[in-house]
Amino acid sequence: MDVGARLKEARIAKGLSLESLQETTKIQKRYLVAIEEGNFHLLPGKFYARAFIKEYATAVGLDSDELLKEHKEEIPKSETESEIQYTRVERSKENAAERSGAFFSVLPKIIVVLLIIGIIGAGIWFYYQSYSPNDPQEIEESDEVIIKDPSENNQDASGAEGNSAKEDGATDDAEEEEKEEDSTEEETEEITFEVEEVGTGSPPESTVAITNPGDKLIFQFESESSVWLDVKNSAGEVFYGGFVTSENSPVEVDVTGQESIFLNIGSTPNLDITINDVPYEYPVDPTEKDHQRLWFNTK
Repeated sequence: MDVGARLKEARIAKGLSLESLQETTKIQKRYLVAIEEGNFHLLPGKFYARAFIKEYATAVGLDSDELLKEHKEEIPKSETESEIQYTRVERSKENAAERSGAFFSVLPKIIVVLLIIGIIGAGIWFYYQSYSPNDPQEIEESDEVIIKDPSENNQDASGAEGNSAKEDGATDDAEEEEKEEDSTEEETEEITFEVEEVGTGSPPESTVAITNPGDKLIFQFESESSVWLDVKNSAGEVFYGGFVTSENSPVEVDVTGQESIFLNIGSTPNLDITINDVPYEYPVDPTEKDHQRLWFNTK
């Protein structure tokens, strides 16, 4: 007896209908029928065959691991990630080389700007060091000798010190304002997305570049129905694998520090993606391609 027949027999023995099983497993009815009839090619992908069969078996009271082991020759094997990983690693190397070349191309300009800033700073420092309002050379000689009250000298000195302190305070305030403006400009840089390659075929696999991700990179997924989602890096490490439903939405996945992130989405029309609180739009129209795969590369 094949795996589909065993699952169907167990479902009937449990007295479960396909509709009730759909509510329990969150797997669409047409996929449940395809599993029972052995039409695994109708599933969104080979990976879904094992995942859906495991959910089905658990729902009808069968040992899912034992069932998968007994029918491993019958169930389609998942696609290997080795070729995909190799391609992504090579692409990452090319991107790194391009970024390195771009940096060295602008390095002379950076050096020139730094030299100009250094010259201006040295000029300002020299001006303030050489200028003195009490320079003896600027005091005109006089034959008259004027004797002043020492208290007046103290008042003049305290007034000069006060003016000097005010000037220094104004300079410090100006520098603080410039620093605040610079920090504000840096904070306003928003994360952006650039489609490097629009996927084709079934399912399409697209590549997207993420610019200005900041100190964190957090993906947020939300669905009002039930959508299967895989989140991995280029090394195959799994950050999330399962269904995104209305009950567990939103699902947050922190991938800070990762250079490449891979998404395998079973139903794009029913899954909203937000990256660092910025909504993301699919490169391929979800109404045309339900099942999509995406690679995100950070810059």
